[in-house]
Amino acid sequence: MTSPFVTTEWLAQHLADPGLVVVDASWHLPNAARNAQAEYLDGHIPGAVFFDIDVIADAATDLPHMLPAPAEFARAVGALGISPDMTIVVYDEVGLFSAPRAWWTFRAFGASKAVMLEGGGPKWRHERRPVEAGIVARQAVVFTPRFDASAVVDFDQVAARAKDGAAQIIDARPAPRFHGEVPEPRPGLASGHIPGSLNVPVGLLSENGTLKSPEALRALFAERGVALDRPLITSCGSGITAVTLALALEQAGAKEVAVYDGSWAEWGARPDAEIES
Repeated sequence: MTSPFVTTEWLAQHLADPGLVVVDASWHLPNAARNAQAEYLDGHIPGAVFFDIDVIADAATDLPHMLPAPAEFARAVGALGISPDMTIVVYDEVGLFSAPRAWWTFRAFGASKAVMLEGGGPKWRHERRPVEAGIVARQAVVFTPRFDASAVVDFDQVAARAKDGAAQIIDARPAPRFHGEVPEPRPGLASGHIPGSLNVPVGLLSENGTLKSPEALRALFAERGVALDRPLITSCGSGITAVTLALALEQAGAKEVAVYDGSWAEWGARPDAEIES
């Protein structure tokens, strides 16, 4: 299995490679009191461009950071100087939080050499590796997208799978939110979960900003009743940590995993959505 990660040592050795681009995809929850773009301007891995998850998104919906249309994605990342044949190294300043979302997005649009930095910005900084401030401007290029529609599912598909059981639906939100014991952080959303779905909180998947080993992940999924040989759909609050869960499932050996892009931001807002708590 090819790892979706590169180490800080590898990146330090290849940072000047002409076919490589580093992408800071940091994003924080609204209640985190952190500004990812301001932090990027204060200091980032040398040469890194900033990928704004909320901006490189579908502007035609009120749902947060949904996948944009292929042409819109191509325009946005082409302007950042990124083409699909480059080695794209994505990281975030938590360690393993929003980087998987950007990595998955690049892969969904055909960038087969996209990888993530293991340990992210925190590990890079802990090792006292260089950072630079300000905006990085790269020459614009053409990004020709090849969209993989199987990577994502919508409300109707999830509703159908919840009824017919043809796929397991797995929710990455913390257990109190999954069980409807606490209100959702986004206003106006119902509490609870998609009927029949399982809960594997994203916090169980990593340690110190690094994804757990495939063996540890397999044991965790078995404990939670996840069948890796079945079709799987991941969900979360708004489609960010659902990708980390999908990544963990694939590393554990799952072969058919799709992300519910709308996640609870959509399901919990729809009056026609069935909800368990």
